[in-house]
Amino acid sequence: MIRHCVFIHFRSEVSKSQRDALFDQIVALQARLEGMAAVQLGKNVSPEVGMDKGFADGFMIDFNSREDRDAYLIDAEHQAIGARLVESAVGGAAGILVYDMEIPDPA
Repeated sequence: MIRHCVFIHFRSEVSKSQRDALFDQIVALQARLEGMAAVQLGKNVSPEVGMDKGFADGFMIDFNSREDRDAYLIDAEHQAIGARLVESAVGGAAGILVYDMEIPDPA
């Protein structure tokens, strides 16, 4: 399994409803992209003050395989959502952190 983690430092003028709409669009991808096993969304709740470097919102998607993750990356709707996220982030792409990790099967 691949866990795709995306953390966003939203511009201050991006409202909560705009953020929620972007996250809803990400969740909606799961209905049509095979291999998206789970999607989690949320705000950073760490008590480690300042360690988030402004990346206060994020989401994680678990993919069944690297191939499923790769299909998501080239999907046109995902790319359109990604472009809207970049437009909403402080400094554009600099305001987004992407981190993928392989999660071993528990068996």
